[in-house]
Amino acid sequence: MKTYIIGHIKPDLDSVVAAISFSEYVRLNGVENPTPAVIDDLNEETKFVFNKFGITPPAKISLTDITAEDKIILVDHNEESQRLPGLNQDQIIVIYDHHKPNINFTSPIEICIMPFGSSNTVAWQLYNEISFKISKDVASLMLCAVLSDTVGLKSPTTTDKDRQAVESLAKTASIADINALTLEIFKAKSNINSLTDEQIVLNDYKVFDFSGKKVLIGQIETVEQKELLEARQASLLSACSAVKTREGVDYLFLAVTDILQVNTKLLLPGVGESDLAIKAFGGAPINAVLDIGAKMSRKKEIAPPIETALKS
Repeated sequence: MKTYIIGHIKPDLDSVVAAISFSEYVRLNGVENPTPAVIDDLNEETKFVFNKFGITPPAKISLTDITAEDKIILVDHNEESQRLPGLNQDQIIVIYDHHKPNINFTSPIEICIMPFGSSNTVAWQLYNEISFKISKDVASLMLCAVLSDTVGLKSPTTTDKDRQAVESLAKTASIADINALTLEIFKAKSNINSLTDEQIVLNDYKVFDFSGKKVLIGQIETVEQKELLEARQASLLSACSAVKTREGVDYLFLAVTDILQVNTKLLLPGVGESDLAIKAFGGAPINAVLDIGAKMSRKKEIAPPIETALKS
């Protein structure tokens, strides 16, 4: 029997690293054979970080790899729509997350959700509470994950606990120049030249259940927002429409976020998205693109206004 520790579909850096950072914690708490894993291919940012520190990422698994006797620990997500499709909910024994809960289990399980900017800050806090010394390799990965998920500590989701975690992890990892590391991560995150339009739409996305409607919100973080939209706006909108139909969602938004200029533009593939975005954020779209200003966090600044607009 194994206990798989897995993040969400289309995993970002925080999700992949969390599978590793929580594995030792659950081992300390009596979980036998904890096995970090991912359920989708790694993005370029995640590949860069693991290559930079010479660390092997978790193995990719599918539903067929999980036996009926295996247990599951979820990290960096809790909603059913973001889990491995077909996963037996009764096999889930623990959830470690930093997102708003949207769950319904038939039996009690252990759940730890803390309002931090990164799942790896949650892991750091739990280790800190038991005075456990994190290894240099794992600290390096966790540091990058926190910096990535908080956009270099500039995201509105950033808390004092995230700042404390970055300072502590950087010391353990012997990394003196956090700004230089952050820029490296930003550049790797922005490397989308090899991606097709549909791959960009689905590079980092989550499907939310808002008032019974399925809303897919994709986000691409880049240092070249203007250049990307000038070159690929029309084709990206077409890809949004194709993905919306194929995935069977009610609404689809693609947020193109400039992580240096602190600005997000929403691509709106249909009239429904346009009307909903105007209700949520105000303003007027230009050629199916709405500038929503200095908003960077899908979790805190983009998804909640859309949910509120749908409810109203």
